[in-house]
Amino acid sequence: MSEHFEYSYSAERQSEIDAIRKKYLPQSEQEDKLEQLRKLDASVGTTALIASMALGIFGALVFGVGMCCFLVWNLWLPGALACVLGAVWMMLAPALYRRLYEKRKAEIAPAILRLTEELSQK
Repeated sequence: MSEHFEYSYSAERQSEIDAIRKKYLPQSEQEDKLEQLRKLDASVGTTALIASMALGIFGALVFGVGMCCFLVWNLWLPGALACVLGAVWMMLAPALYRRLYEKRKAEIAPAILRLTEELSQK
């Protein structure tokens, strides 16, 4: 009877197993608060980014329609109006981002400060 020992270790496999296991373990209160802090911090820019990107993309599409009016259909006045309107919307996108970012930041600042105080005291 031939017995031999075989062992293979994969760090990548082990880290995947640990990540799955961690999802099903009960979380401590401090880990839960840290995760909540991470989610709050990540949510600050998400809404602002989505809104400003939508405005910028819409402005680019309107600008493109204006260029089509100029170059394809020879409609100068509607083309000029659409180009100007689209360019203005594209220029307003960064300002919209900053405004929404600062507003959301001010809204959740007390919660983030409270959580950081709780976590740093333990």
